Order: sequence, then structure tokens, then C-alpha cells
Amino acid sequence: MKQSDVGIQSDRRSFLKKGALAAGAAVVGAGLFGSSRVAFGQESEGSLTKGDIAVLRFLAAAELIESDLWIQYAELGGLTPGQVPVEVNPNQPMNGYQAALSNLDPDGPQYITSNTIDEISHADFLNGYLESKGADPVNFDEFLTLQGSQATGAQDLGRLTNLMHLNIDTSWFVRYRSATNPDFGATFPQAIIINDRTAIPRTNADFGDANHIQVIANTAAFHFAYIEQGGSSLYGALSQKVSSLEVLKITLGIGGDEVAHFLEWVDFAGNGVQPPVAPVSDQGLTFPNFFTRGPLFQPSLIFPVPCEFISADLPRCAVIRPSSDKFAGAVATIASFTSDGLFVGQTPKFFQVVKQLAEEADAARREL
Repeated sequence: MKQSDVGIQSDRRSFLKKGALAAGAAVVGAGLFGSSRVAFGQESEGSLTKGDIAVLRFLAAAELIESDLWIQYAELGGLTPGQVPVEVNPNQPMNGYQAALSNLDPDGPQYITSNTIDEISHADFLNGYLESKGADPVNFDEFLTLQGSQATGAQDLGRLTNLMHLNIDTSWFVRYRSATNPDFGATFPQAIIINDRTAIPRTNADFGDANHIQVIANTAAFHFAYIEQGGSSLYGALSQKVSSLEVLKITLGIGGDEVAHFLEWVDFAGNGVQPPVAPVSDQGLTFPNFFTRGPLFQPSLIFPVPCEFISADLPRCAVIRPSSDKFAGAVATIASFTSDGLFVGQTPKFFQVVKQLAEEADAARREL
């Protein structure tokens, strides 16, 4: 275990109170919509523009959402079952979910733990930076109410996100193998139809059958990449709106880490649709061998294929895409997460909060 991976606590509630989700004793309504402590004029040495604050607040919200879902993955599929590890016992046997994830890559549990640590650091930093500038951080404690997994290893805590009823948009798999760009109107088919499926073991009964737990792990793999490709495009889209060079440094720095995550999970998901793992089926869902389906489904491809960029008249360029508000902005991100099933069971107030945060971020404009 790397030194950088030490320190995430098994008690997630402790993290929520002390780290990224903390905002004193304030509830989310006060934290998001109370009177601001920041002068919303042009940037000065100690303040940010209204638009920059809106962008950072939405990114903090997105990272809190990601942190919550990755913590759930790490508890059951990370280095040590039953906790986001402080220490790792190499002699402790893997559970069936970890073993199925390791079939996709022996380092899968390490990658899950590391990705979790990264997302928590992003959320913690963004809220800390907002506070350092006199702005209110984002607090979602009020909405930690969803029932998570009840399998051995999952913590008995309220969750912000739901990983057990996912409708995963898998079109990213084809998009990054295509020479066309959604910013120019291109559309892409689903690589696999994944509707109302769980990406984590729900109870210990899910550990019993090898094909069943492998399909759950493969579903998670495609969800990992779906989440991180969205984060990659989101940071690219919102970076175009910020005014402060320091805020741009933040969005480019964190956004670059999201791209690194995405590329790893592209490779990881591809391993689930080629031998020896594929084909594998369970309860009507099949992950086939994609090597039989042509170049737009090539499973061993990790890097984006060059595509249209800026102008169709210019040479094709390998880029993260989409990067426009319409497809990659804050409102589009929340709409996609909602369609994904990530918020099944959440309250109307939660949707109101994230909708307002998203609309304010997309309304931001760069000021020179």
C-alpha cells in the first residue's frame, strides 16, 4: 500500500463530519443558499467572482457525490473488505466481489481504493478553498439517508447515492473509439444495455454464484468509466467559464486527475468484454467478447481516437469530449446522474438543491 493511500478512515461518518462534507453545524440549505460572505464583484486578492464561486460550488457538490459512491465501492471491492483501509492485511482472503474485480485487473482493488482517496481529496480541497476565500462550503449531510448494501463489509451508514438500480450510459465506450464528436451533433449507440442493475453486492446472497458476481463486477467497471468520463468532460466545460487564474489552475489540476481515472477505467472495463472474462451472462445481462464486434468496440483501446475538434475543417485531434455546456456542463451532468439511477430514493429537496447549483454553475461567464 502506498503511503499516499494511508489515512482514509473506516468510519465514513467521521470523515463526513471532519472533512469534505463538513460545514460546521449548518444544514445544507443554509450552507448553499444563505447570505454569502463573499463580495460578488470582480476578483480581488481575497475574493472571487460570483461565477467562479458558482463553478467551485458545483464541482464540490459533484466531488461529494463521487466520494459517496466511491466509498461504497471501496468498502466492498477495495483493498480490505469491510472498510476503506488504513492498513492492509495481505493474508486476508478476498471476498467474491474483490476476486471478480481482480479478474479484470489484479490491481483492481488498489485502483478502487486510490480513486476513492482522490475523490475525497478533491471534495475536501474544494470546500476548503471556498472557505479560505470566505465562501460557504457545500454540505450534503442532510441527504445521507439512502440504504446502502447490506452485504458483509458494507458500513451501516446512510448514503447519498444508490448503486443498486443503475441504468448506465455505456455510449462513452463507442464515442471514444469514433472519429466524430458529440459537440458537433454526433450520437453513439449503447455498447451494452445495462438497465436497473446493481454494481455492488446487495446482500451476502450475491456472493454465491461466480457468474452472478462477475456480472456485478463488470457492471461496476462500466459504471466506473461512465462516472469518470463525465468528470473529465465536466472540468473541461467549466474551466472555460472561470475568471481567476488560480481557479483555472484548480479546475485544470483536478480535471487532469479525473482524466487519469477515466483512462484507467477504460482499460478496466475493456477487460470485462474480452477473454478470459467474456462472454459472461447472468439474469438476462451478457457481457460479450467485443473483439467480435468491430473497431468501434475494440476492447483493448485505451486512448481517445482523434476526432473533430473546434472546427470540422481542422485536422482531427485526440481530445476529451464532449466539452460544451449542452453535453458536458453542470446541468447535463446532474441530468445524466439522475438518468443513471444514482439518486434513486433521494428527496425532492435534494434535486432542488443540485439543480440550483448546476444552473448557477452553467450561468457563470468568464470575466476579464
